Amino acid sequence: MRTRMLVLSVVSGAALLAAAALPAAALPAVAGGGETGADPVSAADLLARVKTCTPISHGKYRMDQGGPAKVPVCGTKGAVFWEADMDIDCDGRVTAACSRKTDPSFLPATAFQTSGGQPLDPARLPYVVVPGPGPLWNHTESGIAGGGVAAVIYRGKVQYAVVGDTGPTGIIGEASYAAAQALGIDPDPKTGGTASGVTYILFKDSRVSPIESHEAAVTAGRELARKFVADGA
Repeated sequence: MRTRMLVLSVVSGAALLAAAALPAAALPAVAGGGETGADPVSAADLLARVKTCTPISHGKYRMDQGGPAKVPVCGTKGAVFWEADMDIDCDGRVTAACSRKTDPSFLPATAFQTSGGQPLDPARLPYVVVPGPGPLWNHTESGIAGGGVAAVIYRGKVQYAVVGDTGPTGIIGEASYAAAQALGIDPDPKTGGTASGVTYILFKDSRVSPIESHEAAVTAGRELARKFVADGA
């Protein structure tokens, strides 16, 4: 569960510097999973494809509780997307990185479960959080569901992920500990994240099976990204 802090913009610079000192998590060893140099589609290619926003949400989302509402969900052929901050979701399986000890807002569950019916592992699985269905937008009506494929872009890096959890109906901009770490963002659920500059692209009617396979998400994500960029405007 996100811990929304209006002071995030103040601490984000220090948090990003601290990220370099964090030990590497045991993410699956998938070539190019978060390295654009090995991917057939670059961050620049994807960003060029989503530079124009056609809003599909009925209004705009806040990035923090009490903050200004300024983030629309945009739609285009094949995907929905938005640009926001990134707060850290540590909900799911209890690990050394994600628990009540590390995150006061921790919940031992995710909206979507593994193929075995267990909570997702936020410390190992890159996943994104979508706002719960509400008056602004219902993700299910746009072909977005649990296990759907996403491309998350930050500072020239692309990380493929799955849709793994839902959040507040009026707030947007959140991803798992593993997704943040793969992008070079401080994954600490208390002080980490980044205040801006993250682009989330969710591919419509896509699904990774099993949802917990990061390798499957990378394989599917690369192919979907290639088709999305080739499709043009």
